[in-house]
Amino acid sequence: MNKSRILVMCSIVLAMLIASIDTTIMNTTMPIIADELGGTELYAWAFAAYMIASTILSPIAGRLSDLFGRKKLFAFGIIVFLIGSLLCGIAATMPQLVIFRALQGMGAGFMMPFPAIIAGDLFSIEKRGKIQALFTGMWALSAVLAPTLGSLFVEFMSWRWIFYINLPVCIIALLTLIPYKEVYQPKKAQVDYIGAALFGIGITCVLLVTVLESYLYIFAIVGILLLITFYFFEKRQPSPIVPLSIFKNKTITWIFLNGFVGTLALFGTSSYIPLFLQNQAGLSVLWSGVSLLGMSVGWMAMSVPAGKWILKYGYRILLIIGNTLLLLSGILLVLLNESNGFWYVFILMVVQGLAFGLLSTVGIIGAQALVGNHEKGVSTSFFMFCRNMGTAIGVTIMGSLLNSGTTFMEGIHHLFLFGFIVSIFAFLSAFFIQNGGALVEKRA
Repeated sequence: MNKSRILVMCSIVLAMLIASIDTTIMNTTMPIIADELGGTELYAWAFAAYMIASTILSPIAGRLSDLFGRKKLFAFGIIVFLIGSLLCGIAATMPQLVIFRALQGMGAGFMMPFPAIIAGDLFSIEKRGKIQALFTGMWALSAVLAPTLGSLFVEFMSWRWIFYINLPVCIIALLTLIPYKEVYQPKKAQVDYIGAALFGIGITCVLLVTVLESYLYIFAIVGILLLITFYFFEKRQPSPIVPLSIFKNKTITWIFLNGFVGTLALFGTSSYIPLFLQNQAGLSVLWSGVSLLGMSVGWMAMSVPAGKWILKYGYRILLIIGNTLLLLSGILLVLLNESNGFWYVFILMVVQGLAFGLLSTVGIIGAQALVGNHEKGVSTSFFMFCRNMGTAIGVTIMGSLLNSGTTFMEGIHHLFLFGFIVSIFAFLSAFFIQNGGALVEKRA
């Protein structure tokens, strides 16, 4: 690996680390922040603003990178994230914090697709599985670091340092990006601003349904109508923000759908497993969090060889195997009871990690290999967008189901049963995926 590639890998790994840490670092510190700044009615919005902004902008950033190049857009995202982090650190009120978290989320939205996109430009399919495993390692590291860092900053310094710590990391990420000589040649075209606005506002309305307590149907209807308008508007555009031509490939369409349904089914369970271990098994916050590392172990174990497996077996059989493992984890979740402790949950999460490691890596590589070079950015980011939407909607539904039970365990069984049922649909959808195009990129 030459020096330029090493430096850009440092840049994207650092950017991914801080963006993923800031997704959850406020979980342990938000009560203290709310007490100091006031405005506890905006408590949930400090999380939602970041999530909505980053989810919406990811596919738009991917498309813009196809038009203007990866390096410029990635650098822009790092700078926006840096500014947002600084402003979050000096926020004096909760409304300010919510607004600045949205700005930070915009930066994250521009940053998050690029590790996979740039890896797709730089590395062959065989090597991409190992690179995806490295990215997974960053997510696993952030899952451990985030609550620990948050607690340490609050205990010994100030909650504001959970944002200030991003500043030097962003600067290092920018400096290591400068020597990178981009290998992708962008295809200049006019930016579809109206399409981007319709898409962004439509998805915002849909995601608001997951965080609001009133006017849910109004936002849902408005969001759906805007997305329908977006679809018909994009069909007439010479350079759409989301090229509908990529959906003519049935394989990639089913990969997108499978990514959405799979994460809708069970990815959100990691938000509720620690609650089960704390409430029913009596484990500490630390050990309940450690159980989630099982998912990272399984994820990394599957990511490393996935690239070679694609070239040998194609997409279909691997995605069927991945969804079979996902279904198995759903069965284990349905069988979960009060007598199960740490090791049962840990093994369960390893199985789920094996499933998502295979599904995510094969899905990302498929999203890149089955489209033209000038659509690779939007295709990769749209796959990630589908997974993010599935996660957001799934977590919301599971939260409602948890509260629907007369007891905690009844609610837990409701939400895991939901995940199991939806995982059946994910399993069935995998059989519609074909192998077409698996070897095209290797020969190219």
